[in-house]
Amino acid sequence: MDFKVELVARALHEAEQETCLWDNEPMIRRERFREYARNAIKLLGEDIGVLLLALEKATAAEQVGDPRAAAYPPVCPGRH
Repeated sequence: MDFKVELVARALHEAEQETCLWDNEPMIRRERFREYARNAIKLLGEDIGVLLLALEKATAAEQVGDPRAAAYPPVCPGRH
């Protein structure tokens, strides 16, 4: 899977208000976000590098428990 697409898809997913955790979303919903990500990458063209750098830094901060990183949203098992 394309790392850029996955990174942007997860960022778009997290930008939604009251969204579930990425891993708890149905596959069809994750694929929809990946399609949004592919479209955003095409539209941004060469400017995507700046966005990817920011997303990579945010992801790394979350993984090491940086308190400035966004908190994970609640788990929503019944969402379709």
